[in-house]
Amino acid sequence: MGERTAYVPRRSVLYMPSSNERALEKAKTLPVDALILDLEDAVGPDHKEAARESACAAASSGEYGSREVTIRVNGIGTQWHEADLAAAAQAGPAGIVVPKVNSADEVRSLVTAMRDAGAPEHTRLWAMIETPSAIFNVREIASAAPELAVLVLGTNDLVKELRADHVPGRGPLVTSLQLSLLAAREAGIAILDGVYNDVKDAEGFEAECVQGRDFGFDGKTLIHPGQVETCNAVFSPSEEAVADARAIVEAWEAGAGKGVVTLNGRMIENLHVEVAQRVLATHEAVTSR
Repeated sequence: MGERTAYVPRRSVLYMPSSNERALEKAKTLPVDALILDLEDAVGPDHKEAARESACAAASSGEYGSREVTIRVNGIGTQWHEADLAAAAQAGPAGIVVPKVNSADEVRSLVTAMRDAGAPEHTRLWAMIETPSAIFNVREIASAAPELAVLVLGTNDLVKELRADHVPGRGPLVTSLQLSLLAAREAGIAILDGVYNDVKDAEGFEAECVQGRDFGFDGKTLIHPGQVETCNAVFSPSEEAVADARAIVEAWEAGAGKGVVTLNGRMIENLHVEVAQRVLATHEAVTSR
């Protein structure tokens, strides 16, 4: 299957604690593609309701420019989930992020609850994949509903559930990452890599961004504003990649549908042209922001 919708830049997707008014204000100035206003892990039990009000006010404010604003609600089965989901749906953000989605049935139930609560059509579901059950079911999850727009890898929880360790190269997670990518690409939806925990390790963070990009992720979720610039750079086509893509498309068009053309000794087929066109579309979408 191809993409369900046109490409939307989601290179950098920053978690922001909704209980922190200063953080919500600062987010308006950050060069991120998207924000996840968090009601879950970043907010203590005593602050859940206030954070919900702040997140919904921010999401409906229209003050975040081209940034895609989403709200992460508390998980299914928690005491805050239903109220979070209803309030977020009424606020109408770009997306509602739900942690620990484990099955296609849960996706369908979430979509029904969003619509029943009055979510506008542009508010999509973002499902977090962060348990062994989710990995085994990820193909069905990804294709469960047209309202599902994004899979978000919860790599910290996956490491915990697997009883694995955080190691360079993420060997223990490779199977989970690749299965999730296969599911997202088959379903034609976006997929985001998990967070990098050591905000002081710039070299390790960049290496993990490169790994995620090379695997095929659309972008990465972040926990600190200092990670945004590197993430944007890694997940944007380089000048060389854009120039090469333009040359491929031009050579193909000059060949007038011959089926195979050559460019600097390289054989160019239709699949190479499709890749080049995707690079150019990504570059145009990124630069237009």
